[in-house]
Amino acid sequence: MAEAHQAVAFQFTVTPDGVDFRLSREALKHIYQSGINSWKKRLIRIKNGILRGVYPGSPTSWLVVVMATVGSSYCKVDISMGLICCIQRCLPERCGPYQTPQTRALLSMAIFSTGVWVTGIFLFRQTLKLLLSYHGWLFEMHGKTSHFTKIWAYLESVRPLLSDEEYYRMETLAKEFQEKTAPKLQKYLILKSWWATNYVSDWWEEYIYLRGRSPLMVNSNYYVMDLVLVKNTDVQAARLGNAIHAMIMYRRKLDREDIKPVMALGIVPMCSYQMERMFNTTRIPGKETDVLQHLAESRHVAVYHKGRFFKVWLYEGSRLLKPRDLEMQFQRILDDPSPPQPGEEKLAALTAGGRVEWAQARQAFFSSGKNKASLDAIERAAFFVALDEESHSYSPDDEASLSLYGKALLHGNCYNRWFDKSFTLISFKNGTLGLNTEHAWADAPIIGHLWEFVLGTDTFHLGYTETGHCLGEPNPTLPPPQRLQWDIPQQCQAIIESSYQVAKALADDVELYCFQFLPFGKGLIKKCRTSPDAFVQIALQLAHFRDKGKFCLTYEASMTRMFREGRTETVRSCTNESTAFVQAMMKGSHMKADLQALFRKASDKHQNMYRLAMTGAGIDRHLFCLYVVSKYLGVSSSFLAEVLSEPWRLSTSQIPQSQIRMFDPLQYPNHLGAGGGFGPVADDGYGVSYMIAGENTIFFHVSSKFSSSETNAQRFGNHIRQALMDIADLFQVPKANS
Repeated sequence: MAEAHQAVAFQFTVTPDGVDFRLSREALKHIYQSGINSWKKRLIRIKNGILRGVYPGSPTSWLVVVMATVGSSYCKVDISMGLICCIQRCLPERCGPYQTPQTRALLSMAIFSTGVWVTGIFLFRQTLKLLLSYHGWLFEMHGKTSHFTKIWAYLESVRPLLSDEEYYRMETLAKEFQEKTAPKLQKYLILKSWWATNYVSDWWEEYIYLRGRSPLMVNSNYYVMDLVLVKNTDVQAARLGNAIHAMIMYRRKLDREDIKPVMALGIVPMCSYQMERMFNTTRIPGKETDVLQHLAESRHVAVYHKGRFFKVWLYEGSRLLKPRDLEMQFQRILDDPSPPQPGEEKLAALTAGGRVEWAQARQAFFSSGKNKASLDAIERAAFFVALDEESHSYSPDDEASLSLYGKALLHGNCYNRWFDKSFTLISFKNGTLGLNTEHAWADAPIIGHLWEFVLGTDTFHLGYTETGHCLGEPNPTLPPPQRLQWDIPQQCQAIIESSYQVAKALADDVELYCFQFLPFGKGLIKKCRTSPDAFVQIALQLAHFRDKGKFCLTYEASMTRMFREGRTETVRSCTNESTAFVQAMMKGSHMKADLQALFRKASDKHQNMYRLAMTGAGIDRHLFCLYVVSKYLGVSSSFLAEVLSEPWRLSTSQIPQSQIRMFDPLQYPNHLGAGGGFGPVADDGYGVSYMIAGENTIFFHVSSKFSSSETNAQRFGNHIRQALMDIADLFQVPKANS
């Protein structure tokens, strides 16, 4: 094939006259431009490294200090209190370029000024570090924090779930652990905290994500939806052209370190470390543990369409392809009639099945030859793109449409997503987009930041023609996308089919119910003078009790990115206060004023716990690290073993929005994303994600398993609706018509 030869820089043949070299100018041009781009990026990073190294100082501030010192000297004022004269005496007298007294004086003043400047930077940095380490502002006007140790805070969190006998047993285990085992384990954690940047994050990534041997699909990966109430174009290739161009613009900003950090409550910058592995990253399977492979550069994307894999270049020389050129390339793939090669169609099912099986197959069948070259093209791509033949979108008149759209993003047909890539960009036939994201490299707010940029850039900066195509004219001389070649033997095809059957059984067992809650949003909740997140979490407790007739251990993810390399902490939302409110609501005999008081206690408790989690005073990550240390030391702890084995039968997460203000939501109220979702954590539990999207609506994504007789996602969703309405009725605030 012609396109295959473009990847070869030179060929040679041996003739009777010697060796005949044939150079490919096009390939050499690509190599040259790639080198230029790499050096440009290096120089930008060196410049940024220098500026970051002297922050909050700058070259300008250094010049100001030097000029102030020189100026004061000419005014016969010695601001150095004799230090400049001391420096001048220490300089060699008869060597180098500073032989004259004037030169020596200027050099001494420059050295003194530099010392003052460096000292000022150091003092400013220490002051800034102390200010940013202070988290008390989160608790001001919200009462005092608890003085219980984390172990006793844990006991408090499980009290509503245990009988008196069970609680007494757990209390005994906790006391024994605190007195005998915990001090020894804690010493090792303190030692790690002195040595490592973050004492949690590396173990969390390795033991929670990379060592997991179950399928990534449903169990770990999550999905993100498109704007659901507006549509820019129905042309599939055009929408991809704009979206991918916007993504590479974002990557360029990331490489140049031009992205401003997200601010916690608009006050404190949060760590952006997780963004570094957003692009050019793949999870490589291993028999015991996976590895995250991150590359400094990638100039192409891997594409799947109708059972075929393609490689699409994103650059022509050093120039990023324009949206119209990218549209043309994807349209070429859509128009390509070639059939899949044997074993190619369901190849990606290997990434959807068990990790051990995939690792063994990768080593046996993809470690050499054309299979290795093609697998490298996928794993070394900036990200993966899936061109689907079906259409999905949300219609408010057809509630099931949102759930079907979510299911397509969560698992597709089990072989049209590459679940190992940092993210897969999914494009449906009608132009709707979505993401399926691998979880090990970062948490949902990170990919949400990218997605907000992409959707805002697509809609408000790039735009489309009247016929729905990208703006501009395409370059028809661009080489077409390169078809990846495979040689997959029957034995490997059997393993692919086995992985597909495992993945299909898992996907078929997932019940997903997504809905838009229309009666109100955060506008009404704020009138109730409570936190929107606390309002929804307490409503989830009420809904769960109505659904199952009991309380359960509840997980809500909280960010800890106010710490360097921080990821998440658990907020245990099922509290004594929330269960007291739910029980009072179920009795139906309490006065509204009493119910309001109980609700406010539960809300205040939840907000305080959320703040504790954000500021590093949570329970679960600390206990997790103590457990890891105990395993390293071979120390047995019944308390830790029991804590870490408790199932989260209600796993929840709020999806952030408006991390970047790409547009005014008041001016464009229908430009709403529906958030995203994930599979249930426990086989007999629920997964619930929600986005409080603007002032007047909330999107929910509820997942469960058909195989459990205890759960039903749609039933639980209806209980959530009713719980929200019932709590709002307590405050008698008018609601919009559903």
